Formats: sequence, C-alpha cells, structure tokens
Amino acid sequence: MRFDVLTLFPQMFDAVLGDSIIGRARENKLLEMNFIDIRDFTLNKHRKVDDYPYSGGGGMLMNPQPVYDAYMFVAKGLDYKPLTIYMSPQGKVFNQTIAADLSKEKHIVLLCGHYEGIDQRVIDEIVDMELSVGDFVLTGGEIPAMTVIDTVSRLIPGVLSAETSYENESHFNGLLEYPQYTRPAEWHGVSIPDVLISGHHANIEKWKREQSLINTLKKRPDMLEKAELTKEDKEFLNKCINGER
Repeated sequence: MRFDVLTLFPQMFDAVLGDSIIGRARENKLLEMNFIDIRDFTLNKHRKVDDYPYSGGGGMLMNPQPVYDAYMFVAKGLDYKPLTIYMSPQGKVFNQTIAADLSKEKHIVLLCGHYEGIDQRVIDEIVDMELSVGDFVLTGGEIPAMTVIDTVSRLIPGVLSAETSYENESHFNGLLEYPQYTRPAEWHGVSIPDVLISGHHANIEKWKREQSLINTLKKRPDMLEKAELTKEDKEFLNKCINGER
C-alpha cells in the first residue's frame, strides 16, 4: 500500500513511522510512504502558505494553490485517482471498521490542515473523504494522519508477523479483548487463571470469549449494541447482568 501525506511538517512522520513494525514493513516494501512538504509548492518567495480568511475572525487559513499543486505532484502520471482524505475535526470519526475498509485501497493521500484549516475550494476539488480521530481539535492534522496510517498499516497482509494477529484484538470483532497474561504464572500473590494452563483448547477459547464479553460489558457497554452476538453470548451476558456470573 502507498501513503502520500501532504503536510507542513513532514519531519514529524519518520520519528513515529520509521521504527518498529511499521518501519520494518517499509523496509520490506510492504508499505510505501511519502511525506510531501506543502511549502515546497507555494509561489510565495517567503514560503508563506496561509492568509487571513475572508470571513474574519482569528487565525489564518491555508491557501488553495500550494495544497493543490502538492496534490498534483502526487497524482501526476497516475491512471487512477488516489483516495484522498482530509484530516478534519468535521469528518466522520475514524474507527476499526473504517480502517478495515481503507486497508483494501492501494493508494491513499492524507491531507493535513493547520492554522484554522484549508480554503474550502481545494477541499471540494480534491478530497474524497474527511476523517476525524475524535470530537476534539488538535493544532494540525499530522497526529491524526499518523493514527490512520498506523491503524490501517497493521491490517495489510504481512505487516504483522505470523505469530501476531489482530483478529482477537479490541474492536476487531466488535468486542474488547480478553485479559492477557505472561510469565511468571504467579506474581504478587496472584496466579493466572487455571484454564490457561489446562491444555484444553475448547475451554480456553470459551474463556477468551466470555472474558471479552465481560470486559466489554464493564468498560464499553455501548459496543454490545452493534456487536454480532450469538445466543450463547446473550445468555452469558444476561447472567452477568443479573449477578449470576
């Protein structure tokens, strides 16, 4: 998968996306990432990319010209339009379902705003989707863009090692993940659940599912409304709610 990021601060990205799992995937050519400095495309001799908004009020607005020219630098020569996402507090809130959909794309362009945002005309011309990482406002779109790249990249085949799977992680199947334990088997007087060392695979899987249901019920009960629950899941949850488990 290819990511192109249009930003005023390209140097921020390699510090986050150049190491660990994502860094190795880039080295192995599973992911291609390009961080394009919008300032390189301004016609202003002082590399200025913003101006006062016509609507008045505080703050500055990014000019359409350098944003558009940066985008055309990426799109030039392509026989398709890359999916172009503007990271904006006005966008749809990003989640695991959206990440799974985006992982099927071959080329994504992420546009990072700054100041008071970007001239609406260039947004209307090049942007296919607006995404937010939550109902709050950050100083720019760089951190949200990193969040999207990291989340989507983990879903690309080969990015995670064979022994690491995202399929049982929180949010993937509509539930939170079950508790995890490692050595030592007893720590600070607390032992791991006996079922985990029982060697009984079916019982272990049953325990994982029940613990995921309990975790979700305690921490994010709102998620249960959309989760795909079996008849057994619902019966188990009712017992938990009624204090029978």
